[in-house]
This record gives sequence, C-alpha cells and structure tokens, in this order.
Amino acid sequence: MRSPRTSLVAAAFLAACGAPSASAPAGGAPSASAPAGGAPSASAAASGSSSPPAAPPPAAQATAPAAAASPAPAPCGALGCLAFDTPAQAFAHALESGPRVLAVGEAHAQRGSEGIPSTTRRFTELFLPALAGRASDLIVELWAVDPRCKKEQVARVEAEQRTVTQGQAAQNQDEFLALGHAAKRLGIRPHQLTPSCQEVDAIVRAGPDAVTAMLEMIARQTAAEAKALLGREDAAGKMVIAYGGALHNDVAPRPGRERWSFGPELSAITGGKYVELDLIVREFIKESESWRALPWYPHFDREKQPDKAVLFNPAPGSYTLIFPRSS
Repeated sequence: MRSPRTSLVAAAFLAACGAPSASAPAGGAPSASAPAGGAPSASAAASGSSSPPAAPPPAAQATAPAAAASPAPAPCGALGCLAFDTPAQAFAHALESGPRVLAVGEAHAQRGSEGIPSTTRRFTELFLPALAGRASDLIVELWAVDPRCKKEQVARVEAEQRTVTQGQAAQNQDEFLALGHAAKRLGIRPHQLTPSCQEVDAIVRAGPDAVTAMLEMIARQTAAEAKALLGREDAAGKMVIAYGGALHNDVAPRPGRERWSFGPELSAITGGKYVELDLIVREFIKESESWRALPWYPHFDREKQPDKAVLFNPAPGSYTLIFPRSS
C-alpha cells in the first residue's frame, strides 16, 4: 500500500459494520467495529516487506469473466430483487452504470465463523480480478498512525478499538492486508488511511464518544483520499474503490449518521457516478434488531434459493449482494 512520507505504526483499523456489538453505537445496520492493533504493519503491506498472501486460486479468478455470457437473472421480490446463478454475475450487474467510485461495505466476520469464507476473502478472490484495468486505486479501511503521535494517545485509541473488535474473527486484519497485496499485483494501487496526530487526539478527547469520533474520522479521510485520487490524470476514466464497513458507504445515511458516511459527498462530486455495494455472507445474517433494521431484511428468506446470489437494489446506485450458501 502507499506509504506516507513518515514511517507508520501498525494500527490496523477496520471500521464500521461487523456483527452487532454492545459497545458500538446503538441502532440500525450491523454495528460499528474496528479491529485493534497487532496486525502486520500497514507500512509492511506498502513496501512488500512482509510475505504477500498467495494469489487467488485460478478457479476463483476464472469466475468473474463468465458474467458477460450469463443467463438473465430471475426476479425474486421487492426492492428490485434479482437472483443470479453466480456472485460474479450479480457483481457485474451492479456495475453496469460504470461508476467512478465503487464503495464496498461489509459486515465483518465474527469469532466462530472462521470455517466460512469471509466477505473480504470473497471480494479478493471473486470480484477484484474483474476490476483489473478498470480500477486505478483501492482505499482499504486500514489506519496507519504517524509514529510522531503521542504514544499514550495512540494506546488509548487502540484500547477503544479492542472494546469494539473483541468479538471479531482473528483473521480479519490479515485479510484486509491480503486484499491490498492482491490489488497491487493486479495493477490497482492500494492505499490506507493516515489520520493526523490532531485527529488521534480528537478521538481521545471525545471520551465516551470515541467510537463515534472514529467513524466520523474514517468518513472524512476516505472522502479526502478518494477525491484526490479521482483528480489524478493517470486515473481519468477509471474507478476508485473504497473497501470497508457498511456504514460509511451509504449514499443516503440514516438520520443521525450523516457524518459517518462519505457516500453523499462522493456521489455529488462524481455526478452520481457512485455505487454503494454492501456484500453479505448469508450465514452471517442473524435474527437481531440491527439486522432487522436493514431495508432488504424483511424481503429476504435465507432458506429460499440458497444456491443463488441475491441482489437487492433498494435505491438508485445502492445495492446489497447476498452470497449463496457456502458449500
């Protein structure tokens, strides 16, 4: 991933949208989450000094191009629901508008789900290869802290992260780093978020509202990075991908969550050439208040068409792709 001019302290930070957490903000979508530090350094991912993960299996890479010759999807209900034979076909359909920004949101894998391929792994293996040559850059929701920041402030922020992420699967951080490595191999420049020391201090000063301050910072950082990348001459006509939690990409955030999302800002500056795509592993869906609050939830039966990829389109430029049941 791109390294800033300063060296980095690893503070891998995947924010917003793991399974519900008691310490996360209350309300709607699967709640905010942010893995704590301790993953391989984000700067190592940038330099390639750590051992890169293996390339996606050939079978997974071969899946994406098949979408062009696929049969027509079958209507499956409300909110523009369509059922596809493969996830790659559903993914291709969501991108038919040719967005300049593809904002992918996920619900992070939780402890106990390690035997089920995560959303990050599926995106890396099934979808990312199809974006080679079409996307110029990938912003991964990893936070790399400037080592000039006060150590005690960084430690306090990391402690806040741990309270939110303690229920997450241990491999989440590694899989985000693997996504960055895979993008680089495909010619897509990976980037991480690089908050300033002032922003770290602001999170500490937020006290009990530290998680909310983190969510707001991530939205600001991602929006600023995406706007800078969209303005590069060598990225003209290509897509910028933002990959992270499924609160930040909302093109129409729920009331009270407007500052958590970069969706409206990036949609505006691209003239609506923005796609919000939430990716959901079917087995991760739970009978809980936070899941029931999602607009597609009342219209989805996880036992119906288990071998199909289900794509909802609840609003223009907004999609939710639910993977088939894992084999």
